[in-house]
Amino acid sequence: MGSLSMTKPAFSLSCFCMLLLSYATVMNPVSALEKCDFPAIVNFGDSNSDTGGLAAAFSWTTPPNGENYFHMPAGRLSDGRLMIDFIAASFGHPFLSAYLNSLGSNFSHGANFATSASTITPPLSIIPLGSFSPFFLDVQYLQFRQFKNRSQIIKKTGAIYKDLLPDEDYFGKALYTFDIGQNDLGQGFFGDMSLEEVNASVPDIVSWFSSNVENIYNLGARSFWIHNTGPIGCLPYILASFPLTTAQKDSAGCAKPYNEVAKYFNYKLKEAIVHLRKILPLAAITYVDVYSVKYSLFTEPQKHGFELPLVACCGFGGRYNYGGGGCGSNVTVNGSEIFVGSCKQPSIRVVWDGIHYTEAANKFVYNKIATGAFSDPPIPLKMACHKK
Repeated sequence: MGSLSMTKPAFSLSCFCMLLLSYATVMNPVSALEKCDFPAIVNFGDSNSDTGGLAAAFSWTTPPNGENYFHMPAGRLSDGRLMIDFIAASFGHPFLSAYLNSLGSNFSHGANFATSASTITPPLSIIPLGSFSPFFLDVQYLQFRQFKNRSQIIKKTGAIYKDLLPDEDYFGKALYTFDIGQNDLGQGFFGDMSLEEVNASVPDIVSWFSSNVENIYNLGARSFWIHNTGPIGCLPYILASFPLTTAQKDSAGCAKPYNEVAKYFNYKLKEAIVHLRKILPLAAITYVDVYSVKYSLFTEPQKHGFELPLVACCGFGGRYNYGGGGCGSNVTVNGSEIFVGSCKQPSIRVVWDGIHYTEAANKFVYNKIATGAFSDPPIPLKMACHKK
């Protein structure tokens, strides 16, 4: 009798624990999902995720870019790693090689088609004579289509190519990441368009984006991780370029009218993704709100271990340390030529060169978005192959 009385509570406790586990799974279905096996990553975008594309096509980045992590210029417009670098590393992959970089590249775990200054829509002026990349999103898609086909032909020749190019089935299993749109807004702002005109152009920009996602899906892509655009009105290149009244600035000192355009772009992008989910039934599409995470760096910098969020770390001139000389350039001051280098502690600064973010800021944003807390649906990065 004594032994029986001992077993009943134990059995009941076991059942109770199982019920709790089942209840937790129902309440948080994400916990029941298996982590995705992404053998490769394919990225499209602008300078926020360019690992050397534009630099390889025209001229390599100069010091002090790359000084923190790489200890030399590494094709990135930052002192170190970008969000895409942290994403690749989280899956145990090497950093993504830029598709345009023929020197020392390894595409076995994917490729990066992003280039700095890229737009979604066709640019109005292109480098080297203009301001924007010739490799806008349509071109990046065409490059990917060629890469997908030719990589398999070349891989079959064997030798070193066997190990430097992805397996054929990787394309259907890969994670497809996007971070683009900021330059489309900037092209309007700096192209003498009114804020209202830039706002009116947003639906067309988003439509171009959707068409490319459809095209990439038709080539076999199934898992999409899409970043919205950040608070452009908090960046020195906007703040130093456009006169603003006190009323046009928020409590953090950011330009409200320009951030409103960014938020409208994000609203239309999210709306477009809802439609894409309906017409691309096999796709798992995650919308990632990087705007909110980045904006928190400007509104609560001390809370997150940062300071002077509106001031460029690498730059020269004025209130925002921007406009008097670009990062890595030489400027003449009182008859003497000086090199425009970085600040003393990039690790506690948000903005690198007035347009781009420091490695510390990129890492902060990555850590936040990887959890799924800023995603729709609320799925972590490592479960982005799941539709719900």
